[in-house]
Amino acid sequence: MSSNNTTIDTKSKFAFLFPGQGSQAVGMGKELYENSPAAKLVFDEIDDALNQPLSKLIFEGPESELTQTHNTQPGIMAVSLAAYKAMEELLGKKDMPEPTFVAGHSLGEYTALAITESLDISSTAKLVQERGRLMQEACNLQPGTMAAIIGLDEVIIEEISRQTGTYISNINTDQQVVISGDIVAVAQALDMASARGAKRAMPLKVSGAFHSALMEPARDGLESAVNAVNL
Repeated sequence: MSSNNTTIDTKSKFAFLFPGQGSQAVGMGKELYENSPAAKLVFDEIDDALNQPLSKLIFEGPESELTQTHNTQPGIMAVSLAAYKAMEELLGKKDMPEPTFVAGHSLGEYTALAITESLDISSTAKLVQERGRLMQEACNLQPGTMAAIIGLDEVIIEEISRQTGTYISNINTDQQVVISGDIVAVAQALDMASARGAKRAMPLKVSGAFHSALMEPARDGLESAVNAVNL
């Protein structure tokens, strides 16, 4: 990749926000892999760390395997980290803005740790895959799903959640709230949200009811995994 006179005002403050599960798509990151040596190094290192051709699954699918949590989570982390490294390569380390803040949507927090070198890439990949494995086990014990409700007052969504036994998982904006829970309960909540005037009420491409009490079985295993890495 060439900088092509790309410049950024490095005196400004920058924040990097990394995506979480549900943003995956077969083929994501393939152009980065093909055009950026720095991005390719990220994918290769993660493949080696996990001892599996994760990049092949990311680029070629099938989608049914990519959406399995233990694959989705390291996959999204790999693409996010590769995009950051490709940007750094494009601008040059000297002109790459130093982030004032880094953050992430759930899984994205682990990418943020890797960006700040609080965790090395290999350790991040292994931890994220273990997180995904534990969460998938929890999903198998208590099947569930998630959905986004857009354009409906949060008070009404809270009422719907109480009535359906679902959970408010993420408040992304005052106009976008994510719920999770049992598959039937979430479907019921979406019908109720649409009837109450939501602009959109749509299921998310995830394999479980993340950020809810249904993930409780994953807690102890994840705590042990986190305690085993050096931060």
